[in-house]
Amino acid sequence: MTDTAARAPLAFDGVLFFPVTPFAADGSVDTGLLTEHVTSRLPFAPGGVFPACGTGEFHALSASEVATVVRTTVEAVGGVVPVIAGAGGPLGHAVQIARDAEAAGADGLLLLPPYLVSGTTEGLIAYVEAVLAATTLPVIVYHRGTARYTPDAIRRLATHPQIVGFKDGTGDIGLAQEIVLAADSTGRDLQFFNGLLTAELSQGAYRGIGIPLYSSAAFAMIPELAALHYSAYVSGDEPTRRLLLEEFYVPLVRLRDETPGFGVSLIKAGLRLRGLAVGSVRPPLVDPTPDQERRLGALLDHGLVLAEQLAPTDDTASAAAGILAR
Repeated sequence: MTDTAARAPLAFDGVLFFPVTPFAADGSVDTGLLTEHVTSRLPFAPGGVFPACGTGEFHALSASEVATVVRTTVEAVGGVVPVIAGAGGPLGHAVQIARDAEAAGADGLLLLPPYLVSGTTEGLIAYVEAVLAATTLPVIVYHRGTARYTPDAIRRLATHPQIVGFKDGTGDIGLAQEIVLAADSTGRDLQFFNGLLTAELSQGAYRGIGIPLYSSAAFAMIPELAALHYSAYVSGDEPTRRLLLEEFYVPLVRLRDETPGFGVSLIKAGLRLRGLAVGSVRPPLVDPTPDQERRLGALLDHGLVLAEQLAPTDDTASAAAGILAR
């Protein structure tokens, strides 16, 4: 196994890409479509690729399927950017996935919550440590569901060299701020991520508390616009960022909130609408209705028009301000 100390630190320069997991007609993972999905997004300069995570339906994959997804993604990315594999769930499942991800060549793990039960802070730390003991990979912990980290838990975990990041999926800004401060007090330079659904809509607030990175499920289905949003975000082009929020992300969130689980279902539907036959979502998620797909298609068409109109130029901010003023 690779010596942990010898690993290069993870660094993410670009929007974070969470691919879907395509399924063939017989229900199996379609590795050919997954390769096409991943490679077609690389020209839009993602900062990292996170296979078999929330958008990739980790909850519905077997351990062997996760290994297939991660191995296929690593091969498709070819070392261009870091590949961070999803892991979590039942402890034995999480340990096996962590080992398989390392064997497949992943650069790190996003540790999702343990399955169903919630315990004490001590128990949650022990769960993380059990996964750390199974691999030398760097680990980003995901704060949501049954994994509720306290500032003290993060302060303690930050002393472990394999813990390299924290991702918030609760939306509790005050607690997230406390956690950032707790991690900073250790002297470790951890990576902080906003992991809320359609994170573009909340990223302005997260940036203000020291969480500069965010997940983008939208990048999977419309990278042209998601990359434009990221560029506006990092360059301080607020007219363009606000325009994209008002014209695309707010309507997307309204459609997403009509049905539980649409944070994933709409992304797969959008990919199908754009010509990539990634299949349906697995239960308990459901696909959009024909009317919802029609509205999603119209929104994607509008997003592509915006991306073309606002393609980066010296006049991008002025163009965005003009559209906002209409």
